[in-house]
Amino acid sequence: MINLKSIKTQCIIFLAGFVIYLSFKDRDAAFLFTTFISVISAIAVESVILFFKDKKISVSDSSIISGLIIGYILSPDNPWWIFILAAVLAICSKHLIQIKKKHLFNPAALGIFLVVFLFNASTQWKGTYLWYILLPFGLYFAYRIQKQEVLIGYGITALSLFGIQAILQKAPLLNIFGYLSYFYIFIMMIEPKTTPVKQLGKLIFGIGVAVLIFVLTEAGVRFDAELSSLLVLNLFVPALNKIP
Repeated sequence: MINLKSIKTQCIIFLAGFVIYLSFKDRDAAFLFTTFISVISAIAVESVILFFKDKKISVSDSSIISGLIIGYILSPDNPWWIFILAAVLAICSKHLIQIKKKHLFNPAALGIFLVVFLFNASTQWKGTYLWYILLPFGLYFAYRIQKQEVLIGYGITALSLFGIQAILQKAPLLNIFGYLSYFYIFIMMIEPKTTPVKQLGKLIFGIGVAVLIFVLTEAGVRFDAELSSLLVLNLFVPALNKIP
């Protein structure tokens, strides 16, 4: 039975509904199709792994979420096998790269980063600038999983850094809000199992992500600065969890 009180179930409903909305709004059947491929692939891989572990067939909520995120971020212009490979890498990384029985990296972020880095896949971040949809739902999700400090650390730091840059370049400060990736902020960055559990750690995590994004963006790196920053900060989560 579906538990509508579960934050994972609510996240799936939101992400799936948002996919359908964007597909009809933009008349983008390719986006709907590639997201479907990503979700099915993630479910299949996770189900096989769980079957060998538990000797029973099951479908995890996290695999559906990972598949949906991959569909949002990768461009439909990529070959179909890129979506399958990203899903396979995402789910396998969750089970293979662990510390104290917890996966270290955000699965979807790592799967996407690897296909971008190794196969030159392209990203699109579908719907990421629709702040009026992502902001309220994102704040709700952050509150439910107690990751507000991550958002606070990121928000203050990002607005400060890009705000100073805008002033120096004599650009309108409000332009900053126009190019923030709200899907990244409110869906990707606050993933509960790959972010710190303590308040100070969560704050430092958000600050670190914002600083690294700014540095990589200014350096003009060819790979996705946001995904890279998230994965780098994931590495420090075990240490941040030890902060008293």
